[in-house]
Amino acid sequence: MQLGIRLHDTTKRPFEERIAEVHQLGFACGHMALSKVIDEFPTTDEALTPGLAMYIRNVFARNQVDIAVLGCYLNLANPNREQLAETVHRYMAHIRFASWLGCGVVGTETGAPNETYSFTPECHTEEALKLFADNLHPIVEYAEKMGVVVAIEPVYRHIVSNPKRARKVLDEINSPNLQIIFDPVNLLDMENYAERKSVIEEAIELLGADVAMVHLKDCAVRDGKLVSMGCGLGEMDYTVVLKFMKERKPFIHATLEDTKPENNQRVKHFIMRKYAEV
Repeated sequence: MQLGIRLHDTTKRPFEERIAEVHQLGFACGHMALSKVIDEFPTTDEALTPGLAMYIRNVFARNQVDIAVLGCYLNLANPNREQLAETVHRYMAHIRFASWLGCGVVGTETGAPNETYSFTPECHTEEALKLFADNLHPIVEYAEKMGVVVAIEPVYRHIVSNPKRARKVLDEINSPNLQIIFDPVNLLDMENYAERKSVIEEAIELLGADVAMVHLKDCAVRDGKLVSMGCGLGEMDYTVVLKFMKERKPFIHATLEDTKPENNQRVKHFIMRKYAEV
């Protein structure tokens, strides 16, 4: 695997210095959420020009770091039509930008059918799934025109909450430009934590062929809640996930999540050792 890191989990520095440090830390790629990583200049929709893309691309190339994911984690199930239109515009701007950047995927989670992007039981209904798929469809069509992959990330507390619902969206939209960001921990909650091995195995069985990249983090139960953290700091068994990556996804981008500047090297060495052992 080509191991990287979520860029806004690294030490806050000017953009060029931050990317240089990512290389110095030994990471091969990064997950970039523009507004969380760049302060020196605007990253509004109108700012996302070919020139800015080529500047950013050159900074990454100079430091031998790939852009694994351009994050656009906005709610495509927002019932407020005005806010939804702004969100769709933002997605399309990111997709255009990604085509100039040469990044791996434009990544997104899958929202909630409310304006606050918060979990309610309605998230897991068929109506919410249809709403999300209907709103995602034109985004994927635009990605096809721009030659970009959009990757959805199933999350237990969002609309695409499990592997079966993710498979349903993939099959309904039926596009090679729609793929999956596989984050095993995000598929888990207290409701299914005891069955976590079978949940992860089902995800690999149903979605493995369409996995474009992987997020790696850990989790543990703390005070009756499932809490996420850096790899090796919790209770996760990575054998199944890393075996899948090693056998079926050569050189796949995998980015660490929920690390801190003071532990990212410990986490990196832990997961690289596990990867070597499987």
